[in-house]
Amino acid sequence: MSEASTQTRPFTILLVEDSPVQQALTRRALEDSTLEADLRVVDDGVAALQYLRGEGEYADRAANPLPDIVLLDLNMPRMNGHEFLSRLKSDAKLAHIPVTVLTTSNADADATASYARGASAFVTKPAEYEKFVELLSALGQFWAHFVKVPPPSAN
Repeated sequence: MSEASTQTRPFTILLVEDSPVQQALTRRALEDSTLEADLRVVDDGVAALQYLRGEGEYADRAANPLPDIVLLDLNMPRMNGHEFLSRLKSDAKLAHIPVTVLTTSNADADATASYARGASAFVTKPAEYEKFVELLSALGQFWAHFVKVPPPSAN
């Protein structure tokens, strides 16, 4: 089986998370993981849509590449994760981007609502740091090396 060694660019993750503590924890966990990834971070759903659409400060696609996956928190200001999912998945040019909801919530209602809005996965963050590192490694390896996603829409 061929690994992603044929990949010509880094695996890019867009983390949509409003908590600076969680942002730093995720960055550190990725650094401690086996995954080589380019982590981009925005604070909420509004900024995430601007990033994905290449608007405003994110207009330079070379500096702000489209991510291979979005890691999404649910509870954020301005636009929460559920509204972001609905908007993203209704945009034909961006709907192909996989979104993993990465949250502290274990609520069935949150999982159901996330999948109904187009999430690719719903994952509850483990409390132990080592388990979080393992989770990010596994998620990254899965999306970077084993999953084929459709190309961006030509619309």
